[in-house]
Formats: sequence, structure tokens, C-alpha cells
Amino acid sequence: MTDPIADMLARIRNATQSRHPRVDMPLSRLKVEIAKILESEGYIQGFKVTEPKGGDPQGMLRVILKYGPRGERVITGIQRVSRPGRRVYFGRDDVPDVLAGLGTSILTTSRGVMTGKEAVKAGVGGEVLCNVW
Repeated sequence: MTDPIADMLARIRNATQSRHPRVDMPLSRLKVEIAKILESEGYIQGFKVTEPKGGDPQGMLRVILKYGPRGERVITGIQRVSRPGRRVYFGRDDVPDVLAGLGTSILTTSRGVMTGKEAVKAGVGGEVLCNVW
């Protein structure tokens, strides 16, 4: 797999469109950091990490999706910005807003993975991984 983050976002996008309660994916530290941000921003209910067992070389990340009281999706769109073939970086003054502030951009910076608003507040720029709205 050349882009595991794009795979994670596609799994979440497909599961929310099909109204699944949860989605499983292979585990990595970056995916866990993205899931932490999605949970803190209120896009998902939570996540669970299962360690590798038996012949499984890698653990699993289970993301519990969130829906509104009448079943409406909380994540209406999720988009990969920086890809392995085209990296997208922004400086601390150029971090873009997503849907005029209604969405969230997730960046990887020298201080770790954080939202665009946190990066502006911390005065750092970085690579934009994805946008969520």
C-alpha cells in the first residue's frame, strides 16, 4: 500500500456513507494521532487499538463513527490533501481554513500532529494531511 492515510480516509468515508457503526483498519502511530484529533474535534465517538496477536504482524485500529440524533452523518466530507506524489506544505501564516472555519484541517508539524487552528496558535506550519468537514 503506497498511501495508508488515504486508505484510512477512504475507509472512514465509505463507512459513513453506508451508515456503518464502526470501521477497522491496520494500525499505525500516525493513524492513531489522526483518530485522536477526529475524536477531540467531535467527528467520531472514539477509537480502540487492538495489539497484534498470534500470526498477525500488525494491530488493528477500530474507529467508532458518530451520527446525529436522526441518523445524519457528522463527517460529510473527508479529503486527502498531501499525497506521496505531491506533498503540500504551508507556513505558519498560510494555513488555510476549511469551509470558512466550519471544517478542520489536520497537519503534521515539527511539534506533532495537530489541527490547523492549533498550528496557527502555536506559530508553526507543516504538511497538510487532510481536511474534514
